[in-house]
Amino acid sequence: MPQHLLPTTVVGSYPQPDWLVDRAMLSKSVPRTRMREIWRPRHEHLEQAQDDATVVAIRDMERAGLDIVTDGEIRRESYSNRFATALEGIDTDKPAMIVSRSGHQTPVPRVVGKLRRTSPVELRDMQFLRRNTDRAAKITLPGPFTMGQQAKDEFYQDDEELAMAFADAVNAEALDLQNAGADVIQLDEPWVRNNPELAKRYAVKAINRALQGIAVPTVVHLCFGYAAVVPGSAKPAGYSFLAELDDTIAEQISIEAAQPKLDLGVLKDLSSKKIMLGVLDLGDPGIEPVAVVADRIRNGLKHVPPDRLVVAPDCGMKYMPRDIAFGKLKAMCDAAARVRSEIG
Repeated sequence: MPQHLLPTTVVGSYPQPDWLVDRAMLSKSVPRTRMREIWRPRHEHLEQAQDDATVVAIRDMERAGLDIVTDGEIRRESYSNRFATALEGIDTDKPAMIVSRSGHQTPVPRVVGKLRRTSPVELRDMQFLRRNTDRAAKITLPGPFTMGQQAKDEFYQDDEELAMAFADAVNAEALDLQNAGADVIQLDEPWVRNNPELAKRYAVKAINRALQGIAVPTVVHLCFGYAAVVPGSAKPAGYSFLAELDDTIAEQISIEAAQPKLDLGVLKDLSSKKIMLGVLDLGDPGIEPVAVVADRIRNGLKHVPPDRLVVAPDCGMKYMPRDIAFGKLKAMCDAAARVRSEIG
């Protein structure tokens, strides 16, 4: 792990090449069930193509100067669907249909039996990442609360019991990922903001169960929705479920702050945590100047001491053109180096 102040990382994803995925199809939704038609290579060539694209993503992150890299989530159709649909107890042949808040019908995983992780899902991903970089390596998992909210429960008939079943599966996976060399493990939990009243009942309990026994640094990531899907003008001014995360056993809380222009005064409620702060606006189609990104980092330092701040973009980098994503990351790493030099 990097020893210097203000280490840099990504939330998780990085752009997938056009030769690997149908990016026009990718831009239309954030799938909760499998969307295998998104992949361009034939099935017998897909794994090799995903491996090659993953190496490209890792090298881009290294060239940009990131201290903590990921595999870019290159093998995923979305942040959550690959893991959620790999569990026993999910009917992958007959997904449920729900009506989203926008009025669109959305296919979601249908829980028809006891959830059980029968084999690793991301283990090979982590092993491949570890073999292909000597930098600190992070891998992400969908959080148990979010997966429970994204599924149609036809078995447990109890929201909390469903979330805890997902938590057990995530925990088993996280332990394997730790053993495979993960330096950081992150849970993506955007739905605690969407349903804060339910989250207040059991989200912290589910997150803590998912992270039980994990000795490496852990992160819980929140966001307001991808910039490619939710414009900045539609994002709220603050998180409806944030202070509660101080009670999790996670070391870090990751928040999106640049695009929604978040008032960072809210960070006072997370006094026991390191903060992974989003300082790149992914709703901005250009590459922000280093000076602009440096000012966002300095703004974070008004509320969090430098030994508790990790520098990152907002989430959803996979939806950007690759050259813009790389340029933004380079500007972020240069900005972090500039501010690091100012604070000694």
